[in-house]
Amino acid sequence: MAVDDGLLKEFKGRIPEPLLKTFKAYADEVGLSKANQKKALDKVEKKFMASKIHPGEAIGIITAESFGEPGTQMTLRTFHFAGVAEANITLGLPRLIEIFDARKDISTPIMEIFLKKQPKDERELEKIIASIKEIKFAEVIDSININIAKMQIEVLLNKKRMKDLEVSFDSLLKGLKIVLKAVDIVDKDDLLIMKPKVKELTLPSIYAIKERVKEAHIKGIEGIRQVLPVKRNEEVMLLSAGTNLKRVLENDAVDPTKTFSNDIFETAKVLGIEAARNAIIKEISRVLHDQGLEIDDRHIMFVSDLMTTTGTIKGVTRSGITGEKESVLARASFETPIVHLINASMVGEVDKLNSVVENVLINQPIPLGTGLPGLVTKMKEDEINEQ
Repeated sequence: MAVDDGLLKEFKGRIPEPLLKTFKAYADEVGLSKANQKKALDKVEKKFMASKIHPGEAIGIITAESFGEPGTQMTLRTFHFAGVAEANITLGLPRLIEIFDARKDISTPIMEIFLKKQPKDERELEKIIASIKEIKFAEVIDSININIAKMQIEVLLNKKRMKDLEVSFDSLLKGLKIVLKAVDIVDKDDLLIMKPKVKELTLPSIYAIKERVKEAHIKGIEGIRQVLPVKRNEEVMLLSAGTNLKRVLENDAVDPTKTFSNDIFETAKVLGIEAARNAIIKEISRVLHDQGLEIDDRHIMFVSDLMTTTGTIKGVTRSGITGEKESVLARASFETPIVHLINASMVGEVDKLNSVVENVLINQPIPLGTGLPGLVTKMKEDEINEQ
């Protein structure tokens, strides 16, 4: 039975719109009767009202405790994919600290790359992987040597490997010339000869050129060091060591609606701050789930909101969220107190004592719970005259 629109209008404003939409979809699916629809909506409203925060409740402290207590049980470990040296994934407490500190250089950047269409065979899958994985010059050579007598680098190419990776000679030369602008490259009987243009050339400098040329980007997406096919829920997806979200999303074979990077700063740069907020929620939830820990989603959402509310990602650090607190005493109570107090005194900053820490410091009631409201009483006229 379809949901009565009049009933939905009755509860509009009392129950959030997303909850009403979810209820409508569920009621239509199971064919809920009108009488049961009213009962169900009453229960939803009751549960929603019970889940709301009480005025003056110290939600920051509760959230901190909710993460802190289970955090003591978390392990310090990484997950390793057998046979793939680059595919280590940092888990547990180290990863949680990375997220909360909002570190830009994370220990194991990875991407979950989903495909628009499932590959027909291994050959097609390999072709997709080859278009994504970064191929460096070192992967398509048999040998690379320094000819000391002529002070030049001689490279023997692996033609079979180049064919397998679909690397053309022209694209290879183009990649080398980007890296080696001051080097002449000559192809002589399947041997690439690289002669630096510098007149006074030393052995250490030519050795440095040799090492640099091995790292030259030839094909694929820069930053994607390894790509591993993984079967998840009967669907083949790709797990990459290294991230380059913008370039990966430009690949025609990739599904941009599902592909995910665990680098929250890259996500914010490519998809915006809301996407970064969702990435923080997803990453924190995943870390906790892997450890078998359960924390209410609202605590996770609260932290992610706090980290992204300014439009940029701020860590829970002295240079991030804590450093931007309104109260001078609250900032000084965390780290480097003298710096905060001197800076505040130099500009004549005023502390309005609106939060918890500063009121605890000066030994007065905190503006939370019973300390939040003031007492107002009405007195009768005769009582006023007696006074």
